[in-house]
Amino acid sequence: MSVVVVGSIAFDSVKTPFGQCEQVLGGAANFFSLAASFFTDVKLVGVVGEDFPQNHLDVLRARGIDIAGVTRAPGKTFHWRGEYGFDLNEAKTLKTDLNVFSDFKPNLPVHYRDAETVFLANIDPELQLLVLDQIKSPRLVALDTMNFWIEGKNAALKKAIARVDMLFINDAEIRQLASESNVVKAARAIQKLGPKTIIVKRGEYGAVLFQGERMFYVPAYPLESLFDPTGAGDTFAGGFLGWLDSKGQHHFDDLKEAMTLGSVMASFTIEDFSFKRLEVLQHEEIEERCKTLQQATHSPNTVHLRRPSSS
Repeated sequence: MSVVVVGSIAFDSVKTPFGQCEQVLGGAANFFSLAASFFTDVKLVGVVGEDFPQNHLDVLRARGIDIAGVTRAPGKTFHWRGEYGFDLNEAKTLKTDLNVFSDFKPNLPVHYRDAETVFLANIDPELQLLVLDQIKSPRLVALDTMNFWIEGKNAALKKAIARVDMLFINDAEIRQLASESNVVKAARAIQKLGPKTIIVKRGEYGAVLFQGERMFYVPAYPLESLFDPTGAGDTFAGGFLGWLDSKGQHHFDDLKEAMTLGSVMASFTIEDFSFKRLEVLQHEEIEERCKTLQQATHSPNTVHLRRPSSS
């Protein structure tokens, strides 16, 4: 089993009400890879600049992540600078320097092309299509996107969405994509484009899974302290798809388990800046939070309503 992820490898500079950091390791593909690596083998595709320190790549390699698909190009690494207020659901982008990422053309190593699970992180949908043309016969392909692509490359995005099994998207974005004000109606509309499974990320309010007529909701894991939500959505996807890939099956009950794992993995990410919490995370901690979340959300008995007696 293995997961191929294609996306950004970046430097992040982040300020929140609880602190700030400069030029730390970030990027959607990185957050996803570290989370998924707790459950399955990960093969990473991305690009870095000449300024990217080797020790950052060593962090990924230490987790067993295959970085043969990471190329080093002349120039500087993608850099994102953002700020959060006390509403941690919304980041204010202060500056985005694409640098070498602006010319990124993913070329998958030969041994990546047989992967059973593929995650197309939030990148240009034309690049997502390019990756899909290089993968042989995956069992599961998932895609993430954002409002920038919904607005700027809508046709290419819908073409990519039509070729995947699963879509990760937040609630504002899916309403925009479907031109629907209601999330449930929006999810039903997007299912008609191709993906059978939709995961709507709702930040501190958890996430909702839609598959056919079935739905499943998982709350965000309750925390007493948090520092930085950057990468939480990608960590959620990493936990979700890493778990599914390790199981080798995608029944609805497996998807519900994956939702729990996604929520739990995201909870660790937001406890510190960058990957600091994930770097010291132990499997026992993951298991403990999964148990706590399942106990907090499980209703053991079926509710039977009594009809009021007529007078």
